[in-house]
Amino acid sequence: MRAVENALNITIPDNARIIRNLITGIQYVQDHVIHFYHLHALDWVDIVSALKADPAKTAALAQSISDWPKSSKAYFKGVKEKLKAFVESGQIGPFTNGYWGHKAYKLPPEANLMAVAHYLEALDWQRDVIKIQALLGAKNPHAQTYLVGGMAVPIDPNSQNALNAGSIAFMSGLAKKALEFVEKVYIPDLLAVASFYKEWAKYGEGVGNYLAYGVFEQDNISNTDNLWLPRGIILNKDLSKVHPVDHTRITEYVTHSWYEYPDGDGKSRHPWDGVTNFKYTGPKPPYKFLNTDGKYSWLKAPRYDDKPMEVGPLARMLVAYASGHKRVKEVVHYVLKKLNVGPEVLFSTLGRTAARGVETLVTAEMLPVWLDELAANIKKGDYRTHNTEKWDPSTWPKEAQGYGWHEAPRGALGHWVKIRDGKIVNYQCVVPSTWNGSPRDAKGQRGPYEAALIGTPVADPEKPIEILRTIHSFDPCMACAVHVVDPDGKEVTRIKIV
Repeated sequence: MRAVENALNITIPDNARIIRNLITGIQYVQDHVIHFYHLHALDWVDIVSALKADPAKTAALAQSISDWPKSSKAYFKGVKEKLKAFVESGQIGPFTNGYWGHKAYKLPPEANLMAVAHYLEALDWQRDVIKIQALLGAKNPHAQTYLVGGMAVPIDPNSQNALNAGSIAFMSGLAKKALEFVEKVYIPDLLAVASFYKEWAKYGEGVGNYLAYGVFEQDNISNTDNLWLPRGIILNKDLSKVHPVDHTRITEYVTHSWYEYPDGDGKSRHPWDGVTNFKYTGPKPPYKFLNTDGKYSWLKAPRYDDKPMEVGPLARMLVAYASGHKRVKEVVHYVLKKLNVGPEVLFSTLGRTAARGVETLVTAEMLPVWLDELAANIKKGDYRTHNTEKWDPSTWPKEAQGYGWHEAPRGALGHWVKIRDGKIVNYQCVVPSTWNGSPRDAKGQRGPYEAALIGTPVADPEKPIEILRTIHSFDPCMACAVHVVDPDGKEVTRIKIV
């Protein structure tokens, strides 16, 4: 969508920009909280240890770090009883297959019980606050209301089936609920857990280069530089300089990917000229072994100026911090002071996890601001949400090409499109987990996942919780890297969109 808008030089209406910011903003907040509690916290929290906790001491701990109302002895006693019933039944659902009792766990039982309670609370909370996404985008996480030129979201103060003062007031209540949970539960829990694992500031650094396209537009032109979270590149962990981003310097290798390029796999290609041709010639199906000397991944290897880049919340917060973003700097300094550590810890597994919390807080604070902005537009009679000026393909140039940048919760997302005679002739996307999970390139340079694992201590190779801590800190989304093949290595099916 943004790539087509860029190719055809389309400017979207103000309301469309605000709605897009709101959709992205609530997705960040919900997604990051889910990641912390439901995808990453159990790498640090021993569920079974929580059964040894004293509910009174748990309540005292919780009350010492936050005034969240659900921090009574009776509340934690009820959570403990619920957990005990789970464990004794043998049906522990989402807690199955955990490495419970692993010696790498360090939290006391009371901290574990507090975290379990908030794990369960977050399940209900996220289901409620994401209704903002449902109202504006219809579906989470892949919103259905985006269209070239704006948003398919009607505004009509006199209609129950459109955005109006009532629906904005409803969303404002949800935004308040979102911020309250982040302030009083997520951030205190993050700081409490991190305080027991400060040694993880020494592990998980990765490639040391960070890329952010920037997000939350403050004007309506395609790929604007006027962004609430800025665009930029940090090289070699040097926060004294933020480098500009030029999309022409982005290329992809397939040297170690199960793809081939017509002109050889040792060269890289810009996405406008990218191809995705599957190639596998090995003796066994690719999913049965890992040969890092050959092809070993469904992911391509994106590079910027031939350098691997980490993307995601840490990259965004580092670029914002180094760019002088006032609120980001305030929250980063608050977190560092609470943990009694210096900024060098940011380049680590611990820093990556903390950066996600920082971003969640500053984004949650902006949701009411954008809602007020939308309400003010409606009040003054501006109901426009889309620009149809260039919807007729007969008005397009014979050939056009464009790119669109976005920051998904997991990181930098870029789409590139070529259009000829009103039809798409080539389309490529470079997604966050391709940047972070990329295999080695033609020069043998590792991607961020691989680089971040070097030097990680593993106490028990059969239960590598330390590996999970670092990989999960990136919040991997591997859907684009998972394919179904038969025992002979052949694709089971291929879907072509016509």
